[in-house]
Amino acid sequence: MTPFPLASVVIPAHDEANVIGRLLRALLADARPGELEIVVVANGCTDLTAETARSFGPDVRVVETKVASKVHALNLGDRAATVFPRLYVDADVVLDTRAVRETAAVLASGRALAAAPRLRVDLAGASAAVRAFYAVWTRHPHFRRGLVGSGVYGLSERGRRRFAQFPDVTADDAFVHGLFSPAERVTVPTCHFTVRAPRTLKALVRIKTRSRRGNRELHGRFPALARPRGGGRAGLLASVALRPHLWPSVPAYVAVTVATAVNARRAPARARAWERDETTRTHA
Repeated sequence: MTPFPLASVVIPAHDEANVIGRLLRALLADARPGELEIVVVANGCTDLTAETARSFGPDVRVVETKVASKVHALNLGDRAATVFPRLYVDADVVLDTRAVRETAAVLASGRALAAAPRLRVDLAGASAAVRAFYAVWTRHPHFRRGLVGSGVYGLSERGRRRFAQFPDVTADDAFVHGLFSPAERVTVPTCHFTVRAPRTLKALVRIKTRSRRGNRELHGRFPALARPRGGGRAGLLASVALRPHLWPSVPAYVAVTVATAVNARRAPARARAWERDETTRTHA
């Protein structure tokens, strides 16, 4: 019989009372008692994030800190977790039991040091412009070539030894992604996790600006990690060119890309405001 837990799941959560239940329900829906070690790190919360997480019982351990910092929460969660493989999961995504099992199995087998399920974007309630952006964005080659990040990534014990602790950067997922060669990371094709797309163009530009700022900051501090995430613009252009039905969506994609580039240059590399999409953080 396989010993439990099979994997640790570390969830940094800042004021996520409206959505943390959705993630925990999905994680535990098919899990056997003790199968997953789930650590929720409620950081700088002013709402009921910790209480909501605790309501799921002994399968969820809650760590609280007054410091509102995702990186600080990741490091606290790492110290609290005891099991590998280990998945790091944003509180606003949806990840089910099967996806954890299959990702953990890939990591435990030694096939990869870093792995993540396929990314699925939920466009329910999104505006036409947002839908057009994602129609192009999700054609990027890195979605099929070892994407690690965008809400979920997992590491084997050997992979986790690649770095001492999470550095104080905004783009923790890009930091982890850059530590591994394409041969060392895997997108698990048989399972997925779900990210809800922003409902408005304004919200989309905000989160993409934060992402671009974070990447600039990361590459300034860790130049060795500044390498393409799989295919680059040429690969994306080739993919879109072969699909005429996507051509009407290109202007929206270009407009968002240009707007985020301009915004990122205007602002400091490290934004002080907590920039995130609030349009999808409704009670679940």
